[in-house]
Amino acid sequence: MSTPVEEREFQAETRQLLDLMVHSVYSNKDSFLRELVSNASDALDKLRLEAYQNKDLDVDTSDLNITIERDPEARILTIRDNGIGMSRDDVVGLIGTLARSGTAELRKKLAEAKDSAASQDLIGQFGIGFYSTFMVADTVTLLTRKAGESEGTKWESTGAGTYTIESVADAPQGTSVTLALKPADTDDALHDYADDAKIRELVKKYSDFIAWPIRMDVERTETVTPETDDDTDEATDSEPTTRTVVETQQLNSMKALWSKSKDEVDPEEYKEFYRHVSHAWDDPLETIALRAEGTFEYQALLFIPTQAPFDLFMRERNGGISLYVKRVFIMDDCEELIPEYLRFVKGVVDAADLSLNVSREILQQDRQIRAIRRRLTKKVLSTIKDIQSSRPEDYTTLWSQFGRAIKEGLINDQDNKDALLAISSFESTHDPDTLTTLADYVGRMKVGQDEIYYLTGESRQAMENSPHIEAFRAKGIEVLLLGDPVDEMWVGSVPEFDGKALRSIAKGEVDLDDDAGKSDDEKKEAATEREEREAKFADLTGWLSEALSEHVKETRLSTRLTDSPACLVGDTFSFSPQMEKLYRASGQMLPPTKRILELNPDHPLIVALQSARESKADDPSLVDTAELIYGMAVIAEGGELSDSARFSRLLADRLAATI
Repeated sequence: MSTPVEEREFQAETRQLLDLMVHSVYSNKDSFLRELVSNASDALDKLRLEAYQNKDLDVDTSDLNITIERDPEARILTIRDNGIGMSRDDVVGLIGTLARSGTAELRKKLAEAKDSAASQDLIGQFGIGFYSTFMVADTVTLLTRKAGESEGTKWESTGAGTYTIESVADAPQGTSVTLALKPADTDDALHDYADDAKIRELVKKYSDFIAWPIRMDVERTETVTPETDDDTDEATDSEPTTRTVVETQQLNSMKALWSKSKDEVDPEEYKEFYRHVSHAWDDPLETIALRAEGTFEYQALLFIPTQAPFDLFMRERNGGISLYVKRVFIMDDCEELIPEYLRFVKGVVDAADLSLNVSREILQQDRQIRAIRRRLTKKVLSTIKDIQSSRPEDYTTLWSQFGRAIKEGLINDQDNKDALLAISSFESTHDPDTLTTLADYVGRMKVGQDEIYYLTGESRQAMENSPHIEAFRAKGIEVLLLGDPVDEMWVGSVPEFDGKALRSIAKGEVDLDDDAGKSDDEKKEAATEREEREAKFADLTGWLSEALSEHVKETRLSTRLTDSPACLVGDTFSFSPQMEKLYRASGQMLPPTKRILELNPDHPLIVALQSARESKADDPSLVDTAELIYGMAVIAEGGELSDSARFSRLLADRLAATI
């Protein structure tokens, strides 16, 4: 028995999304059929798995299929499956609302892409395939019944901001989506989707590899030849007639691409399969086909995308690699098959020897899965290395999209650390427009240099203007500029590369004096000069350490400064200011860290302060000057003052006194 029809409003985000989709111009409205067929295929996969795992589920899985029905005169198109189906709550949660993160980002990108061919990429990228139906239909009706339940659900909407929902008693198992199609409009790239030739073309183009039969009833006209007279073998006077015959045709080949060798597959087939498994519309940057035989038998078809999905760094995101067992779908986003830092890789793995009843808990302990994971990881990394060496433009695209994620592997994948370092690229002071590898950096190192210098920060501009880099720039020593938040993490896990230690120029003591080629006397003279200078400024450094004891650990002379009066440096193994920010942003409280104040003994301000200490050591204004020097050092490195108001007052007073 049906229940009364209930009218509901879409959530605000969904209303805005629908408005953008309906009123924006998309260059490829064909995408709706691909999305509906893909959804139907997923539903069939899930039913077959559920029926295997739940022996009490009373369902018929003997003829699982996708059916496309057309009514050209009424302009009605229906895509039907007899898969897992949905409950009423599923419909409200999955169809009535856009229940996922990234909605605001999607709306922004849709608005930016309006009147642009780029907008077609966003439909699959944001996982909103069902909503694409409103590009081609005035009204969308969904009828569904979940396997094992007795009551179905009917959902209907014009996409205008509301939808109706009701429970129905006679719904067949599975899901059907019925579209009241808009009139065809060539100028708007809106094709006649009730035409059998168009449907056949789209299925062949986008969904030929779907593992379930896609069927459609097709009418054809045949001529009926008059029968001959049995006695005379002469034709009767009857004229030939025609009749209409309806036959069911299968539109797809159902070929599993991962079971075929790469030379048997057309590149376009790979592209469409990639779009099916990734729910994206870009082309794959690289296709990786693997077949392993022996102790563990499996086949894999993996893709490296061209562009990063919007949710790459979100906890809830689209699946990566789907797991099959002998072509039976087991699960999507099988996290055990690929490390987290390669989560952008899409595709399928079909294992021959796993149980169909395998669970995520079992997978975590499975020896075969661990072996597959190791093989897939090494293959992906070696493929990226090949792209880096032979296709530099593609590598630049790959690294710009996924480099930040790949570098996460440097923190926790020690087995592949060397391979990861080899494919990584970084900004440096060598060339503002070109990234560098560590191998290239080492190749450019000056004679006698035995460390790889780097600086972390929030932006290239901030790092290039940092006081820490002055002496390195003056001496022409290259410095890596590491501006990604993840860089703060991995540099602590990678002590060296190619025998060269990685060294932060903002920590510890830096001695850039080049003693190579100097005589013993010259070396002795230089050492004496340093000792004399330190003795000359000993009173000042000692006094500043005491006056600024609330803020700094100690004060000393610097060899890394050429233009700035002072800078702050950390101990060799201390947290950088950026690292402290990351920890605090994640809710972790850290005790205050005191760093070392380094002074430039050649700067006029430091020279004047040292002279003032000698002539008027008791002048209270010198303490204010000390605070100003410390504050300037904090600001110079992009830090935040604990009491910016006090710093402003001190600065204003000092400026007023000089006018």
